[in-house]
Amino acid sequence: MTTLFTILFDGVAYGMLLFVLACGLAVTLGLMNFVNLAHGAFAMAGGYVCAVLVNNSGWPFFAALPLAFVSAAAIGVLLERTLYRHLYTRSHLDQVLFTIGLTFMSVAAVDYIMGSSRIFIKLPAALEGQFDFFGVGIGRYRLMIIVICGLLTVALQLILSKTRFGSRLRAAVDDPRAASGLGINVPQVFAFTFAFGCGLAGLGGALSAEILGLDPYFPLKFMIYFLIVVTVGGSSSITGPFLASLLLGIGDVAGKYYVPKMGPFVIYTIMIVILIWRPNGLFGRAAAR
Repeated sequence: MTTLFTILFDGVAYGMLLFVLACGLAVTLGLMNFVNLAHGAFAMAGGYVCAVLVNNSGWPFFAALPLAFVSAAAIGVLLERTLYRHLYTRSHLDQVLFTIGLTFMSVAAVDYIMGSSRIFIKLPAALEGQFDFFGVGIGRYRLMIIVICGLLTVALQLILSKTRFGSRLRAAVDDPRAASGLGINVPQVFAFTFAFGCGLAGLGGALSAEILGLDPYFPLKFMIYFLIVVTVGGSSSITGPFLASLLLGIGDVAGKYYVPKMGPFVIYTIMIVILIWRPNGLFGRAAAR
């Protein structure tokens, strides 16, 4: 029983981390209808910014986290204004080819600048180790991830569903011309949304560096996980990707523990079963007939 609770706790922490990493992709794909397969590159950028600040410059870990968000968001704004905006009306194939190329360019650039070795972030002493809770070992860092990611999930859901900005974003996506006629600055809304999604990816990259490690191939290794989260959860809401992240996290941890040689097989089997049952994802909208 203790082992089961440990797997559940680690799986939830991993799932929360995957959600923060992938929710930006859920926003750009589900709300903006843009396929950004370079999403992992922004996560990698945030992770490396945090690692350099903490490991090389001696910054406190919690002070470096906001910089990871801001730096990834700034890169996102720059690329959105110069490159991405020209692809919003292009086909999904064009978007996929462009963002895949951008991913390989980022991998090559980081490999040249930072080297190919995997790095980890030095954690403060308060976040190291674990404590015992009714016989279950609770990792302090994983508990912090659950708390931070849980708060971010609630805040993101409220922003998209309850605020004026969320309404403007949905209007801009549904009918950009009508939204412009109503006085909504559609390019500005898209730029802010894209930057926010990139910032969340950067924050997720910084938080994940200690657990997943960080190397130039990070965007390629975890691209499939981001896509599974969005595909299984459905891209029309935040709730679906959140539940899909938890399912993926728990399934991945359990698979690696009980059948370590077949861990990925468990994840892909779960994905196939869910997509056969719900082709549009757990919370995806059914296609109009």
